[in-house]
Amino acid sequence: MIEQPPASATRPADPLAAGLKYRRVLLKLSGEALMGKTGYGIDMTTVMGLAGAIKEAMQSGLELGLVIGGGNIFRGLQGAAKGMDRASGDYMGMLATVMNALAFQNALENLSVKARVLSAIPMPTVCEAFVRSKALHHLEERRVVIFAAGTGNPFFTTDTTAALRAAEMSCEVILKATQVDGVYDSDPNKNPAAKRYDTVGYAEVLAKDLKVMDGAAIALARDNNIPVVVFSIDDPANLGRVLRGTATCTRVSG
Repeated sequence: MIEQPPASATRPADPLAAGLKYRRVLLKLSGEALMGKTGYGIDMTTVMGLAGAIKEAMQSGLELGLVIGGGNIFRGLQGAAKGMDRASGDYMGMLATVMNALAFQNALENLSVKARVLSAIPMPTVCEAFVRSKALHHLEERRVVIFAAGTGNPFFTTDTTAALRAAEMSCEVILKATQVDGVYDSDPNKNPAAKRYDTVGYAEVLAKDLKVMDGAAIALARDNNIPVVVFSIDDPANLGRVLRGTATCTRVSG
């Protein structure tokens, strides 16, 4: 007779019992977070460090969706500023996010973390097309779901994509990873006296244009009652601290 493993060996880990504050999250990374100190493109050493932080969180039972910007490769607004048609520039930016998503998927799978890239622009020879039910299934199966190609439409940022996918996936929080440790009333890199908020409301973010995310993203988060937690990803270990509620960060909520 084949001996069956104990139920505890097959039961998914409970993230709350493991000390995490959330079961399902949407992590938003900028494209710039992937380029490390190189100034352009994808630095795989940096990507592997970020992937390692995600692996640690996934081992605690977390369900995680990921949206990555494309600014390390191409940014539509910058192209438009130089005379390119804005829609064409945005489509190029969407393709850049697919490149980043594939690189990140590769890094995760090198660490034995299951991951799927779902693109809003169908490209079946490269990755899966975004279908909500399919994405939810992957999350439930503890696969990292990397949402690529933005919303599939020009004139929308990857911040808006993050808020949209978080709502569609019933995520409990949007984790916005940046190069600073929260939301400030002015740029802390230019103003040493800048004030950091521990908490701030959606309305104040919009009224004061605090540059957390673009207005459409904040409005989507507000309308779906999804808090946004802004933290620094300069140290990838901060992801685990945010998930456990011990990191320096700013929480944006109602």
